[in-house]
Amino acid sequence: MSERQTVRGRRRAREFDAFVAGAAGRLLHAATLLTAEPPSSNPQAQQLLTAALAHTYAEWDRLRGEDPYDHTRQELAARFARSAWRYHRVRGGVLDRLTPQERLILVLRLYEGVAEEQTAALIGLPVERVRAICARAIATMRSGPPTPPRAPAQAVT
Repeated sequence: MSERQTVRGRRRAREFDAFVAGAAGRLLHAATLLTAEPPSSNPQAQQLLTAALAHTYAEWDRLRGEDPYDHTRQELAARFARSAWRYHRVRGGVLDRLTPQERLILVLRLYEGVAEEQTAALIGLPVERVRAICARAIATMRSGPPTPPRAPAQAVT
């Protein structure tokens, strides 16, 4: 390997490390919301993020002029969508009551601030469908947690 390639490789690694240092916390939070895991125990979210970051690193040299955060978020969303059936278990996270598709749209739209049109293009749905799913997910979250059944009142003697 030539000295030029070595220098370029070190520069690439430094740039990527700086990106990860600045963006990993927010991306991990987004992945945790997607997988509906509690923040204190989120191995699936960590695995999802690691795979998305590995893909971003592999494409790093081709990202010149593109936003690496946006690229990684798209990869995170795509990986989640491809394997969403794994994340439909009760885990105790805040978005646990939503389907994986509702979580994906809600996280992209409200947490990440991605426009409806971009969200629709990213997941391959019409804008109207994204709007309807987002509204349904918001309504579900606003309805509050399901109330546990009450024990029957005992008679006082």
